[in-house]
Amino acid sequence: MLDCPLGDGLTIAIEVMNMLIHETSKETGLTKKAIEYYAEQGLVIPTILENGYRDFAKNEIDKLKRIAVLRKLHLSTMEIREVLEEGNNDALKRVVIQKELEAQREKRRYAILDKLSCGISYEEIKLDLESLDKNATVTEKILEAFPGYYGRFICLHFARFLNEPIETKQQEEAYETIMEFLDNVPAMEFPEDLCEYLVESTKDISTAQIMEMNEKTKQSMEEPDAFLEDNKEVLEQYLAFMQSEEYTQSPMYRIQTIMKDFNKNSGYYDIFIPAMKRLSQQYLVYTEQMKVANDKLLEKYPEVRNIDNGYMAE
Repeated sequence: MLDCPLGDGLTIAIEVMNMLIHETSKETGLTKKAIEYYAEQGLVIPTILENGYRDFAKNEIDKLKRIAVLRKLHLSTMEIREVLEEGNNDALKRVVIQKELEAQREKRRYAILDKLSCGISYEEIKLDLESLDKNATVTEKILEAFPGYYGRFICLHFARFLNEPIETKQQEEAYETIMEFLDNVPAMEFPEDLCEYLVESTKDISTAQIMEMNEKTKQSMEEPDAFLEDNKEVLEQYLAFMQSEEYTQSPMYRIQTIMKDFNKNSGYYDIFIPAMKRLSQQYLVYTEQMKVANDKLLEKYPEVRNIDNGYMAE
């Protein structure tokens, strides 16, 4: 039996430990078990006291608060780790894109499940599921292959056309070509000043805004005459700016020049785009619509031919 002094000291130590854990849990909204798990995973690093207890400093408690929010938003431990390690919003932007793409794929899974419930055989839907997985891989690799805002933009751009089953030999070969291209495409590099400009100029562009831009582009392709008429004033101002010295001396001009050269030299124009047309009938139709819209634009504004700013030619 412990004597009173030692017993009192032990009691005090236990009370301090309980108070620390209780306060940390209360402050962050996380359970003791959750806090211990995140510590074991290395998401937070408490100070280990001489008695073996974990002592969470203010910055670690703040980190736990962020973790609590991210968990409620259904981010995985791996996703949370990426967000915490990068220390900026780039990782969060990638996660938002991934969640959006996953939501789109979930809708397709429901549609496949509905077909199954209506009597379609398990064997018949196997192809749909295989295509779903392959198309998901394409979008994920696009996001990995291209940096920042550009990667997010073209990932969502092409995702719209990756919802068809891969049934023919031509489609299978196109898929393999796309995989090889994305696995081997070199890193896109910008000078430091342009990197800073890109980050600053695109930091407030959300996934919803990118999707809205893609939708407006799609509508302009489907009804080019109406688009040209409705946006006449804006287009004329834009074309005037694109031919000005202000534009040719701007960071955006340098960025677009680098992107265009990269896409040309990397095989984006000659390998990736043709393969996408073979893989997706919807994308092929889109590019045909784009050609018609471009022809109408050139007919109305022939000076566009003198503007060399195309970095996403399709």
